[in-house]
Amino acid sequence: MKFTSKLRAGIAAAALVVGAWALPLASTPANAQATDLFISEYIEGSSNNKALEIYNPTGSAIDLSQYRVAVYANGGTNPSGGNITLEGTLAPGEVFVLAKNNAGQVILDQADQVTGSGLWNGNDAIVLFNGETVVDSFGQVGTDDDFGTNVTLRRTAQPDTTTTDAFDASVQWQSFPTDTFDGLGSHAYDGPTATPTGTASPTATPTSSPSPTATPTSTPTAPGDVIAIGAVQGEGDGSPMQGQTVTVQGVVTADHRTTGYNGFFIQDGGDDNPATSDGLFVYAPNNTDDLAIGDEVRIQGRVSEYYGLTQVSLSSLTIVPDTEISPAAIEITPAEITLPVADLGVFEAHEGMLVTVPQDLAILEYYNYGRYGEIAVGTDRQFQPTALHAPGSPEAVALAEQNLLSRVTLDDGRNTQNPSPAYLPTGEEFTLDNAFRGGDLVESPTGVLSFGFDLYRIHPVDPAGGTVEGRKTGDIQSVNVRPESAPEVGGSLQVGSFNVLNYFTTLNSRGATTDEELARQQAKIVTAINKADAAVVGLNEIENSENSEALLTLVDALNEAAGEEKWAAIETGALGTDEITTAFIYQPALVAPVGDFDVLDDDPNFDISRHRPALAQTFEELSSGETVTVAVNHLKSKGSECNEPNEGADGVGNCNQTRTEGAQALADWLADGAEVEASDNVLIIGDLNSYDYESPITTLEAAGYTDLIKQFQGDQAYSYVFDGQLGYLDHALANEALQPKVTGAADWHINSDEASLIDYSMEFKQDAEDALFDESEFRSSDHDPVLVGLQLVPAPTTPAPSPDPTSPAPTSPAPTSPAPTSPAPTSPAPTSPAPTSPAPTSPAPTSPAPTSPAPTSPAPTSPAPT
Repeated sequence: MKFTSKLRAGIAAAALVVGAWALPLASTPANAQATDLFISEYIEGSSNNKALEIYNPTGSAIDLSQYRVAVYANGGTNPSGGNITLEGTLAPGEVFVLAKNNAGQVILDQADQVTGSGLWNGNDAIVLFNGETVVDSFGQVGTDDDFGTNVTLRRTAQPDTTTTDAFDASVQWQSFPTDTFDGLGSHAYDGPTATPTGTASPTATPTSSPSPTATPTSTPTAPGDVIAIGAVQGEGDGSPMQGQTVTVQGVVTADHRTTGYNGFFIQDGGDDNPATSDGLFVYAPNNTDDLAIGDEVRIQGRVSEYYGLTQVSLSSLTIVPDTEISPAAIEITPAEITLPVADLGVFEAHEGMLVTVPQDLAILEYYNYGRYGEIAVGTDRQFQPTALHAPGSPEAVALAEQNLLSRVTLDDGRNTQNPSPAYLPTGEEFTLDNAFRGGDLVESPTGVLSFGFDLYRIHPVDPAGGTVEGRKTGDIQSVNVRPESAPEVGGSLQVGSFNVLNYFTTLNSRGATTDEELARQQAKIVTAINKADAAVVGLNEIENSENSEALLTLVDALNEAAGEEKWAAIETGALGTDEITTAFIYQPALVAPVGDFDVLDDDPNFDISRHRPALAQTFEELSSGETVTVAVNHLKSKGSECNEPNEGADGVGNCNQTRTEGAQALADWLADGAEVEASDNVLIIGDLNSYDYESPITTLEAAGYTDLIKQFQGDQAYSYVFDGQLGYLDHALANEALQPKVTGAADWHINSDEASLIDYSMEFKQDAEDALFDESEFRSSDHDPVLVGLQLVPAPTTPAPSPDPTSPAPTSPAPTSPAPTSPAPTSPAPTSPAPTSPAPTSPAPTSPAPTSPAPTSPAPTSPAPT
């Protein structure tokens, strides 16, 4: 499809036409003035990660000794839990950060003042006072609503001096996931600067942004002189004309005024400089002009960088009349960007332009699809570097760089949380019938390229226009078909491992928050376990109930669905101090527990304040009488820190040393210390929170264990997707005695390839998205189950046939001893079974709804595994 100036019929991304320059513009009101300090960022994160950022929008320094922060806890109307007087002086255009004294180091590095006070929880209102005058507030005093739990919020609206009015974070703030700290310490304020009485009118200076900006070097132009958009964009990451008022002219390529981004994109005919972009975002939150894609417009406004996106804040706009469109119009077609790019500067040189990627790109990351409407795509499926290479190796470093350069994010063009309906890149509504999976392909994504929340994003050109074409960025090819059944792993006995993603019968804890959510969660888990049909299943992330209530509730549900008493549990009671634990269920018709279970919880090298205690139980296979000891584990996550040397280095995440020490302690315990019925055969299963080239796994291999997933599925196996990169955290490792008896091992890809939009949770979804639910096994968790096949005794062989009794007697004498036969092997030679779902072809988030400075969709990544 092609667009020309003043043609209003088409709205898909394609070719546009630019004409000549035109007339003076009508004015559009700018933002209202802010005359005192206001809260610019709020952090309520994990543990003690709490901080408040306060911005000075005025033109002079402010003495903070007259200001205080008051916390109104739990719906109270009097300050409690925190009434903190601020200290120091705050320069104009700068921020002041108040933080908890034992917050994470990233927060403390930005803190100007710390306090040991309890500060706030997510249901506490916060009021900023100047003396006794309220100058800003967060939340609603007198209301116990959950304003902001486990979230980072950045201000986009003006201060709120009414402490008891309704609070809607989606209107006033941009939302980011738990423990997002990258914007703390700076604020991109796009409103006018107040001039305090008795001071000279200051020159506006842009605040710092997360992306580096170039030092202005351009010669100022008169506001009425039309300049090329490339001159505004410049050749660097930031505009060389920040703070200047400019006039530019171009064709409207995308309209995002009513989708939360509060603006539109324009593009001119180019300046013949490939290092400068010819497109630009126009921030126009108050604009309601009858503007259409293809209109040629003249824009006047101030240049700024909003978190790395170059923009012009609209002060006046004129739609160029037909009579002034040049007869020799310049055609604009989508610029081609081929992945992988040579460097990220390729994207920057196209920021704000209509672009296309002339490739079929694999869907990589979709954790934020339901919440923010974003999908990351890349040349092939991407793998965690340490899933394929040794941490810190040149190969791992090169793969991390290649992954970064080989992806881009498709954004739905709506800067709102939990948009409804959810739209696919095709522009169609998402349903259970057209749902995509990781690894499916998006054909030649096309749209306008923007930057926000540290990611380059391709947006549809007209997300609010009401047409499929306007919402479309590319067609989808379904190439990763759902598996119809669990993978065949062979053997006479199957063992499974399943992370059940916070299955809690206690509501409002880590798992379900309502009875309906619990019923939905339970139904999916029950379907998955019954279909996998393993004789023994080790569970992770089940509630650590005092009397095994959650575990027994799950067993009852499994038996009800099976129509018989098919399942039983090893009742351990609570293990350790965490809210989640490890557990076993088994089928009494197939196996029987032998002796007591044992728990690894008393070795100082196995820190149960960080790991969940390892649980071991010996089972007898009833058909053969043979036994196997199974140990189910859940090691410390890669998320919160453990205060280790070089923590997080080489791409292994936090706490790698803690996990490595835990792995060694586990091997030592199983070799000589676990008080379980002795068995030659030992199988380690569970979520070890380590990829297969990381030291916790290599430590177990050095202790004589074989990585069964790698043996049977190869390096490119996966059970989990994090930041669009595949790998397996869920393991099965056999000791030397058991390894020859293993007939197969595989991940069942029912979860990691599915969008979280279809899971049980109803917490953030709209009604239409709540309805996207069935009781199938798909997205029953975020981890894929693991299945292992065992043949503990040799499979019986068929004896050679006896001679037919009616046959004539042999003419030569029978041998005096029977002819030797080849003995049956003690176990089948291990082979690599074909995976039940397509092998990965090898593996780049959207957006809260700000109402001021040109918002761009946030790029929260999927949460670090627990």
